[in-house]
Amino acid sequence: MAGTPAPPRIFSPARRVALRQRMAALQQGPDPARYLFADVAEDVAERLAFLRHSPARALVIGDPGGQIAQALAPHGAEVLGADPAPGLALHQFDLEQPWPTAGFDLVVASFVFDTANDLPGALIHARGALAPGGLLLVTMLGAGSLPALRAIMLAADGERAAPRLHPQVDVRAGAQLLQRAGLARPVADSRGLDVRFSSLASLTADLRAQGLGNALSQAQRLPGRAALGRARAAFADLADDNGRVTEHFELLTLTGWRE
Repeated sequence: MAGTPAPPRIFSPARRVALRQRMAALQQGPDPARYLFADVAEDVAERLAFLRHSPARALVIGDPGGQIAQALAPHGAEVLGADPAPGLALHQFDLEQPWPTAGFDLVVASFVFDTANDLPGALIHARGALAPGGLLLVTMLGAGSLPALRAIMLAADGERAAPRLHPQVDVRAGAQLLQRAGLARPVADSRGLDVRFSSLASLTADLRAQGLGNALSQAQRLPGRAALGRARAAFADLADDNGRVTEHFELLTLTGWRE
């Protein structure tokens, strides 16, 4: 009997680790970009209040500035930090393998499931880390994110467009993924966040500081001088009268319970 086919290798584990290690280094610098994590921290606090869920033991994956752990402090939860990259948190593990710890009342993951080659499998492992009655909150960059950057990269590449941005999950697919993972009361919702940038360099710097660079496994050519010139020109074409471009982040949150 043939085994289950392996999921397609869209992302490179080595690149994933390198991106997260670079993020950790940048987060140690002066005034690093953390607004996406700040948004998640606020959202987690609001959801827990609405759901009246007070976890005694929580696993937080991907929290470089400790903002999510701080949001859990009023609940008195014991918070365990983890990350897919070694050395960035107390616990390190492969998202797509059975997790080494379990029994959590809450698992919060921020911008780490985005680069899982086997996203359904990763959600199944997350469910396995929950105690009965435990809550899973996974936030990813959802479909519709980074339209300005996508347009800029297409203009830069011209007729030989290269894959540079990650595939993104929409609300409907997110709900289906939760159901496949066996999570109860599955809910997928999204919210938008707009940020203005004065240059293409500041946009890419913010993405790198928050671990959102390119982790695609497909080999890619680096943009040459001419392509970079076209990218800067495309940024200028999108800019408003103040020379700023508004970029859109669509934050998709997947919510499910273990019964």
